[in-house]
Amino acid sequence: MVEVNAIFSGCNCELQVFDYNDQTRRIAYGAGNTVAITTPFSKNLDVRLCQTLKSHTAIVTVVKWLPEHQLLISGAEDGVTNIWKYTDDGTFSIKQTFEEDEEKSSITCINSPAGDEKILIVGRASGAVEVWSMAEDGSEKFSLFGKFEINSEFYPLSVSAIEVRPEQLVVFVGGTKPNLYVYSLDLNNAESITCAAKLEGHEDWIRALAVKRIDEDEFVIASGSQDRWIRLWKLCLNEKIDNSDQDKSKLRLLSNKLYKFTIGGSTRCAVNFDAIIMGHDDWISSLCWHATEMRLLSASADSSIIVWEPDPVSGVWISKVRLGEMAIKGASTATGSSGGFYCSRWIVDEVYGREIVLTNGKTGSFRCWYHENEPKDTNLGPKTAEYLQNASLTGPSGKVTDVEWSKTGEYLLATSLDQTTRLFAQWTKHSREEQAGRCNLDTDKAPWHEFSRPQIHGYDMICVKPITETRFASAGDEKVIRVFDEPKSVADLLLQLTNVAGGNESMPESASLPVLGLSNKADLEDIEEEIEKEADRPESGDELRRSPDESDGPEKHAKTNMLAGLQAPPLEDHLQRYTLWPEKEKLYGHGFEITTLDVSPDGKLIASACRSNSEKHAAIRLFNTDNWQQLDQTLAGHELTITRIRWSPTGEYLLSVSRDRMFSLWQKGEDGQFVRLALQPKAHTRIIWDCCWIPSSISRCMFVTGARDRKIKVWQLENAQTTVSNICTSERFSSAVTALDAYSGSVAKHAILAVGLDNGLVYIYSVDNRGSLKELLQVDPAKTPDGSISRLSFRPPRHEDTGRIYLAVGSADHSVRILSFGVAELGIEGSNDL
Repeated sequence: MVEVNAIFSGCNCELQVFDYNDQTRRIAYGAGNTVAITTPFSKNLDVRLCQTLKSHTAIVTVVKWLPEHQLLISGAEDGVTNIWKYTDDGTFSIKQTFEEDEEKSSITCINSPAGDEKILIVGRASGAVEVWSMAEDGSEKFSLFGKFEINSEFYPLSVSAIEVRPEQLVVFVGGTKPNLYVYSLDLNNAESITCAAKLEGHEDWIRALAVKRIDEDEFVIASGSQDRWIRLWKLCLNEKIDNSDQDKSKLRLLSNKLYKFTIGGSTRCAVNFDAIIMGHDDWISSLCWHATEMRLLSASADSSIIVWEPDPVSGVWISKVRLGEMAIKGASTATGSSGGFYCSRWIVDEVYGREIVLTNGKTGSFRCWYHENEPKDTNLGPKTAEYLQNASLTGPSGKVTDVEWSKTGEYLLATSLDQTTRLFAQWTKHSREEQAGRCNLDTDKAPWHEFSRPQIHGYDMICVKPITETRFASAGDEKVIRVFDEPKSVADLLLQLTNVAGGNESMPESASLPVLGLSNKADLEDIEEEIEKEADRPESGDELRRSPDESDGPEKHAKTNMLAGLQAPPLEDHLQRYTLWPEKEKLYGHGFEITTLDVSPDGKLIASACRSNSEKHAAIRLFNTDNWQQLDQTLAGHELTITRIRWSPTGEYLLSVSRDRMFSLWQKGEDGQFVRLALQPKAHTRIIWDCCWIPSSISRCMFVTGARDRKIKVWQLENAQTTVSNICTSERFSSAVTALDAYSGSVAKHAILAVGLDNGLVYIYSVDNRGSLKELLQVDPAKTPDGSISRLSFRPPRHEDTGRIYLAVGSADHSVRILSFGVAELGIEGSNDL
C-alpha cells in the first residue's frame, strides 16, 4: 500500500481562502486548483497536510466550513461552487455542485449567517450575489432562492449575513465601491430581496466584513477597506432602535444618520455608523470577531495583525495586541518581508484551553500564534496575553518544476514558479519535553518540515541538482546557472533537528540578499569588509562619527543566533530571513533561458541546456566544478529545445531528450572528450518529456524515455556499443508521460521505475535485465496530484528505510509529495530484501 508521508502545498493568496472546523479541528484551504485538508491540531500545535480534494479546474478562491452539517464549501475561478461531505473516517465526497452562472465567472466570496448553516450567500466576479437555501427534507441539498446585482461596475469582495428573525435575513455586501450595501430578504417570498440601504463612509474598496451579535436585537458589523480604516456599524431591531431623530423638539447638534427599513412588514431594522478604528498602514484584508468576547482581530497588507477591544471607560477602541511585523508597504519577501497577510482566523481551542491566530501570506505559508489558558493580568490590561509563534504549514505557491534528493537522501530540494528553492527534511530530533510525549518515535513516521529556503529569486525557478551534500546548482528562467553553498548556521540547525550531518568551520555563517539584487551574499564577506573599514578609520572619536550603516556589526551575527537556539523547525520569519544559502558561482554561456541541468555522479561536471528553436542553441554545455569554467566542447545534434539531460549512474554516458522527438547518447572518453554514440530520429511520435537510466547493476547501458505520445520505451546499447535498440514499448497510458525516474537500488534483480502522467497519475513498473516492463501498481488517485507531474525522484537507498522505497513527486498543482511503499508489496518474486 502506498503511503503519503508528506504533502507540501502553499495557500493561495485570496481573502477567504481557508477556514477552520472547530468540531473536526481541521483546516481546509485553497492550494492551487485543489482544496487542502490538514490533520487535526495536536497538543503541541503540530498540523500537517494529509490530503487534497480534486475537482476544480482553476485556482480555488474561497473555502468555508459548515460544521453543523459537516459540509465543506469551495469556490474557484472556474465559476464552480462545490459542496463536499465529510465523513468520520476522514474522507470527502462531492455532494452537490453549483453551476448556475452561464458566464462561469469566478467565485469571490461565500458566507452563511452565524448559527444558521441552511443559507449560503455566494458572490461572483460577474457582480451577481446568489442566495442558496438548504432543503428541509434532510437531504442537505441547496437550491437557488434568488440572486441580485448591485450595478454593472461592482463585484462583491465580501459578504456577511444576519438572520434577524426566523426566515428573515439582512445581507451586507462590500466590494469594488466605497459603499457598504445592505439588502433585506424574507425566505418565504422569493421577490422580497430589496436594497435597504447604502452606507457611506469608506473611501476605497471594502475587502472584509464581520458580524457579531451583541444582544437579542442588536448587532455590530465591522467593515475593513483599502482606505486602511475599519468602520463599525450597529444594526438594531424593533424596540432597540433609537427614534430620537424623529423628535423635532430636541436640539440636534450632531447627527448620525439612521438607515431604517422593514422586513416582511413586521421586523423594523435600523443601521447606523458607530465607530472608526485606525492603526493599520495598508489595506485591511480580513476581520474576525472573538467567539465569546467583544474583541476584534484585523489582518492587513502591512504584514500585521491587531487585536482591538473597547476601553471599558471611554468606549474607544484601542489596540491590545499586535502580531506580525512592522513592514514597508509593498516590501518584497526577498528582503524578509512577508508581503502582507490575506485571510485570518481566530480559533478558540477548547480541547487544550488556548487561543490560536492563523493567517496566510504572500509566500503561501501560514503563520500561527497562540496563548494558553487565561491571559495574565499585566499593566496593559487584564485581557492582554503574550502570544507565542509556532511553526505551521508551508509549501510552494506556484507550479513545482523540480524535486531532487541530496546525495545521501537526507533532505529534499524543490524548485517552483514561486521563485524559491526549498529544503525539506524529517524532524527526527525533538526536545526532551516533546520526546517524553512521543514514546518510541519511529524515524519512518517522523514529520517532514521545511528547514531552509536556500534561494529566494527574482526569476521563476526551473531546475535544481545537488553537487555535493552541502552544495547544489540551480537555474531559473534566465541564462545563468547559480551554485550555492550551505551556510554553517543552516548546517548546525539540520544537525540539531534532523539526521543531516553538520558543517565545518570553513562554511560562511549565513547569507543575505542585497536590496535590488539576485545573488545571495555570504555574510562572512560582509564581516571581512567591515574589518577592513575599521582598520582605515581614525582611532579617536570614530564612534561619534559613525553613520547608521556603519554600526550594524552585531546584526551580522543575529542570523546565526536566531537559528542556534531553535528546538523546533524554523518559523516562516526564519525561513525568509535566516536560511538563505550564499551563492558561490555563476555559470554563463547559454544564449536563452535554461531548461534542464544535471550533475555527474562524481560531482565534477555540470551538463545543461537552454530553450532553442535552432540547432545552434540546442546544444549541451559542460562546466567543470573544479574551476567553474565551461569546457571547449559543446554537444550538438538536437534541433529544438532539450527537455531533459541525465548522466548514467557510472558517469560514463550522457543522455538527452528533446522537443524534436529525438534522443542523443554521448560517451565520455578517457581524454575527457565526448563521442556521440547515437542521435535517434523519431524515437517517439511526439515531444519526449523525460528520460532516466536503469541502474548499472541491472544493465550497463539501458535507459527509458517517455513522451507526449503516451508511451514509454526501453532502449539498450548493443553490438559492441555502436547500436541503440528499442527493446520494449509500453501500452498507451491515459495521458502524456511527463516524468520518469528509476530507483538507484534494485529489487530481486529488477529495476523499479516510476512513471508520471500529465493528468497527475503515478505508476510503478519493474524492468528486468532484458528490458521487459511490468506494471506493479498504480498509486491511488486520491493520493496523487491534481496537475501534471513535473518531476519524479526516488530517494537513494538508506539503511534506515526498513524495506520501504520513497518517491518525491513534484506537480503543476503547486504540491510536493513524498510517497512510500513497501518492497514486499510490489509482488516481485524474491523481493523481501532490497
